Amino acid sequence: MKTFDIMICGAGIVSLTVARELLSRGHKNILIIDKEDEVAKHASGRNSGVLHAGIYYAPGSLRAVSCLSGNFRMKEYCREKNLPLLETGKVIVARNESELTTLHELHSRATANGAKVDIIDEQQLAKIEPNAKTTNEALFSHYTAVVDPKAVMKSLYHDLETSGKVTFMLGTKFITAKPNNVIVTDKGEISCGLFINAAGSYSDQVARPFGFGEGYQLIPFKGIYKKLKKDKAHTIRGSIYPVPNIKNPFLGIHFTRGASGDVYLGPTAIPAFGRENYGILSGMDKEAFDIMLRDAILFFRNPKFRTLAFEEPRKYFFKCFFNDARELVKELNPEDIVNSPKVGIRPQLVDLKRNELVMDFLVESDSKSVHVLNAISPAFTSSMYFAEMIVEKYIQ
Repeated sequence: MKTFDIMICGAGIVSLTVARELLSRGHKNILIIDKEDEVAKHASGRNSGVLHAGIYYAPGSLRAVSCLSGNFRMKEYCREKNLPLLETGKVIVARNESELTTLHELHSRATANGAKVDIIDEQQLAKIEPNAKTTNEALFSHYTAVVDPKAVMKSLYHDLETSGKVTFMLGTKFITAKPNNVIVTDKGEISCGLFINAAGSYSDQVARPFGFGEGYQLIPFKGIYKKLKKDKAHTIRGSIYPVPNIKNPFLGIHFTRGASGDVYLGPTAIPAFGRENYGILSGMDKEAFDIMLRDAILFFRNPKFRTLAFEEPRKYFFKCFFNDARELVKELNPEDIVNSPKVGIRPQLVDLKRNELVMDFLVESDSKSVHVLNAISPAFTSSMYFAEMIVEKYIQ
C-alpha cells in the first residue's frame, strides 16, 4: 500500500494552493488525487477569472477576511509568473432608485473589509466605463482585477509537480475511507497521515465516511455565459455589475472583459440537476432526484431560494438574458451577443436543518482529516490566503 504524509482530494484551486502553502512550510510527501485526468476540470477552470475585492461579504466572515488578501497575493503571483492580469477595476450600477440603499451598504461593507471603493456620479462613471448606465450613483472598485483561471491553475500545477515533493494521481476516484486513514480509490488503497478534502462539488460526499458534513448537502447551480461579438468588445473596458440581492450568494448577470480580451456576459445561477449538469440533460445522474427533492423543499420553505427559482430559469431564454444585460449599459443590441461554450457549476452548501443556503466558507476537521465544505465565491480570489488560514488553523 502506498503511504503519504498528506493526501489531498481534488485538484482545484483550493487543493493546489493548500499544497503550495504546505510546501512553503516544509511539508513533503504530499499526494493529490482527482477523478479527472487534468486539473481544474470543473469550477476552478470554468469561472470568470474575476479577482474580487471584498465588497459583498459581511465583515468578519471568512470570505471577507480572506478575499482582499487573496486578491493581492494572486496578483503578485501572476506578476511573478508573467501570467495575464487585467487591473481595470469594476463598477457596480444601480438599475433604479430602490437599489441605492444596497449600493451604499456595499460601500460600507467594502470599506470595513479594507477595499478601496468610491461612490461616483453618472459623470464619473462615464469616464471610467462610458457604456455603463446607472441611476444617480454607482460604486467603483479599484482593486477588482481579472486573471486567466486556467493559466493560473496550469502554473500552480507545474510549480507543485516540479517540486519533487508532490505526487499527482489524476484519473483516480475517491470511493470511501477506512479506519486509520486508509483511503479507498478506484486505483487501490492508499494510506495517509492527514487527509484534506478539497473536492469541490463533491466535498460533502467525501466528508461522510469521516463523520463530517452531517446536516449539510451541496446543491448545484448552473452558470451559463454568453459573449459580445469581437467588434463590440471595445464597448466594455473592465467589468460592469448590477447591485445584487445581498441575501443570496449570487451576483446577477454582468459584463466582464476577460484576460484574453473577450467580453463575457453572465453567469446565470440556475438550479441544476447534477453536480456536472453542464448541458440540458448531460451530467444528470442517479442523484438528480435527490437534488430535485432538496430544491423542492427549499422552494417551499425558503423565500430567498423561491425568488431565485422563479427568476433564474427564465434566463435560459435569450430575451430574458438580454433584458437583464441591457439594464446595465447604454447601448446593446441582441445581435451583439453570441453564444459561448463556457458554462460552470457552482456548488452551494445547504444547511438541511434550517433549509438555508450557507453564506460563508465552512471547514470541519479532526486530527486526521480536514474538510473544506463550502468553497463558494470568492474561493478562487481568496485561495492563497485561505490556504494559509487552513494550514495555520488545522494543520500546523
